[in-house]
Amino acid sequence: MRYRRLADRPVEAMHAHFERHTYDMHAHETYSFGLTEFGAQAFNCRGEARTSAAGLVMAFNPDEPHDGHAATAGGFTYRIVHIGPELVADLLSDKAGRATGLPLFDEPVLHDPVLATALARLYASLSAEATTLVRDEALAATVAALVHRGAHRTSPTANVKAATVAAHRARTVLNESYLDDVSAEDLAAATGCSRYALYRAFKESYGLAPSEYQRLLRLRAARRLIVAGHPVAEAAVRAGFADQAHLTRWFRRCYGITPGTYRNAGC
Repeated sequence: MRYRRLADRPVEAMHAHFERHTYDMHAHETYSFGLTEFGAQAFNCRGEARTSAAGLVMAFNPDEPHDGHAATAGGFTYRIVHIGPELVADLLSDKAGRATGLPLFDEPVLHDPVLATALARLYASLSAEATTLVRDEALAATVAALVHRGAHRTSPTANVKAATVAAHRARTVLNESYLDDVSAEDLAAATGCSRYALYRAFKESYGLAPSEYQRLLRLRAARRLIVAGHPVAEAAVRAGFADQAHLTRWFRRCYGITPGTYRNAGC
C-alpha cells in the first residue's frame, strides 16, 4: 500500500491491495474516485450492495457513506484519489470565475474506459517526479471528464443530502461539540423528538448513526492535527480518542492505513 498527500492542495491518493481488510462504514469530506485494477471490491452504498470489478470506476460524492471488502479470495487492487470539493468547484468555474455548481454522481460504480484511463493518468501525475503544471492539467482534465461523463450539476446552493429538520439539528450539535460526551438523550432534547425517531431520521438522512458520525468528525480532526505536525499520540487525545491505539484502530478501519503512514505521506 502506498499513500500520497499533496501539501499545497486538498488531494490525497492511495494505491493498495487488500485481501482480508474490511472497511467500516465511513464517508470522506472529499470526492473520491477509485479505479479497480485487479479482483473485485464489494461495498454497500445508498442502501444497496455494489461491486467494483477490474476496470470499473467508483465515484463517491462528499459525505457519502460506504464500506468495503474483497469480493474474491484473491482480494482486490485499486487506486483511489480524494479531491476536495473546493478544488472541484474551482476547476469547474466558468471563464469569469463564477461557480457553476458542484457535480453529483448518480451511480457509485461506472463502466467507462475513458474515465478509467483518466484516473490512472491522474494518479501517475501525483508522483514526486511530476511538475506542478503536469499535476494541475491532469487534475483539471480528469475532473472535467468525470463530470461530463458520469455526473450532473447541482445549483451552487443546493443541498447534497436533504435532511429532516431533526437530523439537521442533531448534525449541527455534533459538528459544534463532537469532542463532548454527547448522549442520545442530549440529541433528542436538542431536536425535540424521541431518541428512536432521531436515530431513524439521522440514519436515513446521512447514512450513518449519530455515534458513527461523531467518530468520523473525530477522525477528521485527528487527520488535520497530524497534517499540522502534531505527534500521533497527541492528535489522538486532542481529537477525542482514548489513546493512540484507539485512534489507530479506527483510522485503519475507515481509511485502510495507520496514522503513521498518513503522517509520512506528504509530498
